[in-house]
Amino acid sequence: MNFETIQTNQEAVVITKVDKLDASNAAELKSILVLLNKNGVNKMVLDMNHTKYCDSSGLSAILTANRLCKDTNGEFALCGLQQTVKKLIEISQLDRVLTITDDRSSAIEALHK
Repeated sequence: MNFETIQTNQEAVVITKVDKLDASNAAELKSILVLLNKNGVNKMVLDMNHTKYCDSSGLSAILTANRLCKDTNGEFALCGLQQTVKKLIEISQLDRVLTITDDRSSAIEALHK
């Protein structure tokens, strides 16, 4: 299993279980995020603690989640970024668009501000 979802009444946390978020698994992540949103979830956290690498396909999935949440008046947060992934997000200047926290509890907190 590449991704784990923990859902409560108020939000969903999707945990990556892959070393690399890339073209081989980004579509799976995107479909999980779209399905959650279709089922009424508009507050999501993506915990990337296990992921050491992310390519443009992975970034696209992350941006999809952010857009889905924003379009339904929700919130999206990223947490647990490894240094290499964090650097990619900063180079892409997505750190200006995305809510990024160090850990899952901070990310969940950020959803409810």
